[in-house]
This record gives sequence, C-alpha cells and structure tokens, in this order.
Amino acid sequence: MDTESTQLASWQYEWRQFGLELDVAGFFADHGGDVSGHRYAALAQAVGPGYDQIASHARRTAYRDELNAVLRFPAGIEKWLGQADGLRVAVASSSPRSWVQPLLRQSGYLDRFEVVACGDEVAAPKPDPAVYELALRRLGVRAEKAVAFEDTPHGVAAAKAAGLRCVAIPNPFADPGRFESADLVLASASDRTLPEIVGRW
Repeated sequence: MDTESTQLASWQYEWRQFGLELDVAGFFADHGGDVSGHRYAALAQAVGPGYDQIASHARRTAYRDELNAVLRFPAGIEKWLGQADGLRVAVASSSPRSWVQPLLRQSGYLDRFEVVACGDEVAAPKPDPAVYELALRRLGVRAEKAVAFEDTPHGVAAAKAAGLRCVAIPNPFADPGRFESADLVLASASDRTLPEIVGRW
C-alpha cells in the first residue's frame, strides 16, 4: 500500500498551512526508519518563531489518516494474492506493527498473511536485512526459497542482503535507475501474473 505518497501529501498539506511549499527533493530517506523529527525541524526553521509542533503534528496526521482511510492495494496486488494458493505469504515492513496491522486489516487481506514482521521488532530498518530475516525465521523458510516484492531501493537492498530474490515495482517517487540489483523490475503488478513470476525460479 503506497503510504509514501500519503505521507508526502500530508507534509505538503502542512507546509501549505503556512503559505509555504515543501521541497520534494530529498524528502524520501534512503532507509525505512522514522525521519519525522528532521521534517518537523525543517518546517519549524521555515516558519520561524511561533511554530507550534504539537498542533502541526495533530493537523498533519489527521489529514494523513484521512488519506490512508481510503487507501487500497496498488493495481494487480489483489489478483496476485488470489493466485497465491499453495504459497506461504508474509509481510516484512520497516514500519511499526501499530501502522502495518490496521492497514492490512483495512485491505481485507490481513488473514492472508501467515507472518507479519515489523520494524519495531528489529534493531535496524531497511536496508538492514533484519526484518526479512525475522520473517524468514517465523516462516521457517530458507532465503533461497523465497521471493520479496519491494517498491523502494532500500527495500530491495534489504531483501538482497537477506539472500532473497527480489521483484521491484518502483513507487512513483523512486528513481527507476536505483533498482538495478532487483532480479526483476515491473512498472505494475498488473504486468505479470504471480505464477509467471514464481515460475522464473
């Protein structure tokens, strides 16, 4: 689920409350960790004295939650899940469980995932492979028997460092040229069926 787009939109919304425009260049970090503190510091510096971070945070997150409330899987993902009979399916996310679980429940597919491994269960976010290694341990599956699906360069790096094959579907804000290490790059999940992808290996 493309929460990076809704995060960006919420920050753009908050900057516009002060008549400012967010510089999107460099907005997305090269890791899956939380950089909200740096983003609020940048906004505070731009606004100047009188900036109220508590009120700003409440307004921004309320708007983000509105956007996320109608968020669905990208095109083709539901079809892939329907084609996954006989496969064991897991989520390996750098986000905390408090973020991941409600979105999966909202999708209607929470029960389809045998394992959900989250960033607050490991010491370091992607590109560190820890969350993938945790998911593999919980599944009891060797890395060479698994395929990861990622939408960011640091996600691909984490999957490859954990020893998985990786299919990349770059998100709208990622540089497609940074996905060279992926085993397969698709513009959309609609471009291939899941059996076609798994059948490659």
